[in-house]
Amino acid sequence: MSSANLSFDSLAVHAGRADLSDLGVHVPPLDLSSTSPLPDIELGGASYESMAGGGHPVDGGGHVYARLWNPTVARFEAALAQLEGTEEAVAFSSGMAAMTATLLAAKTETGGNHVVAVRPLYGGTDHLLASGLLGAEVTYCTAARVATEVRPDTCLVLVETPANPTLELVDIGAVVEAAAGRPVLVDNTFATPVLQNPAAHGASLVLHSATKYLGGHGDVVGGVVAGSAAWAAALRQVRAVTGALMHPLAGYLLHRGLTTLPVRVRAQQSSAEKLVAWLQTHPAVRRVFYPGAPDCDPTGLVGRQMRGCGAMLAIQLTDGYPHAVQVTNRVELFTHAVSLGGVDSLIQHPAALTHRPVAESARPGADIVRLSIGLEDPDDLRADLAQALG
Repeated sequence: MSSANLSFDSLAVHAGRADLSDLGVHVPPLDLSSTSPLPDIELGGASYESMAGGGHPVDGGGHVYARLWNPTVARFEAALAQLEGTEEAVAFSSGMAAMTATLLAAKTETGGNHVVAVRPLYGGTDHLLASGLLGAEVTYCTAARVATEVRPDTCLVLVETPANPTLELVDIGAVVEAAAGRPVLVDNTFATPVLQNPAAHGASLVLHSATKYLGGHGDVVGGVVAGSAAWAAALRQVRAVTGALMHPLAGYLLHRGLTTLPVRVRAQQSSAEKLVAWLQTHPAVRRVFYPGAPDCDPTGLVGRQMRGCGAMLAIQLTDGYPHAVQVTNRVELFTHAVSLGGVDSLIQHPAALTHRPVAESARPGADIVRLSIGLEDPDDLRADLAQALG
């Protein structure tokens, strides 16, 4: 059957496995080779030149060196591209390595040096842009001001939706229109391809911190960017030059993680919806940030852009920062830790941790804690939150 005829769930299981029958294996093999035998000088040299410039291995030329190509990682990339509906994808050693490579590639490909970043963003991304380390000029704005802020030298418009940590939703199609031909990158980490496909709404690039939902078990770090073949070539060239490659074991674990991604995300989402309904009535909670809440989705993007609300939420506590400290210290089933998207539930205080480097004016409130809902029984999670909230 053609992959075009498969449902998303079937595709998640089978994507990136087209070569397994020819290899005579049932599950993807793990290739840990750091170097590969060369067939001869000319073919090997041609393959090296192609990959170093961002291309694919030359037929018969081999993979040459792991910094340029690894078949285990390539299978994960092919699978993720199919799930996001793009031509190709490129994997990196971390989500921040993927973001860095994208910014460098955008500057090279467009010749511009200006980035429009729609806040809120993940704290690491915000910090990278604000640090000036990559030499780009950055304008922070709301989604409504993208059309005003783009310039002839804008090389990238950067959006995260749902946004970290307060789950703001951004209309991707509207941002693409406002960008007026400039490439738009959407961080799709919170939604995953199960719930949202930014490329279908015109985004040029789709980024994931693969550490989160794609891996799903808290045991692998990685990043991946999906887009056109031309963007993939530019990203691979940056990866080859800078060495920000994904380790083959990470590629293996992430490819395996994709097979259960739809089941995990939908189960976690179901639990999150139950907890949100309860938290919205709790006297210690002033506000719940969740895409399913009307005040978080005033334009109806859930159902039109997103296929569901996801399993991330944040709560604003009535008694402020001291209460946030109490809750994070008193949880027993939730783990007080950064990151998200795993099978176990996590809680963290963004202003003190992931968003600590963000400018104070854009930092989330000290009375906000973020929850990543896992696969535990939602009644058990509710009981834990009830005793922690007090």
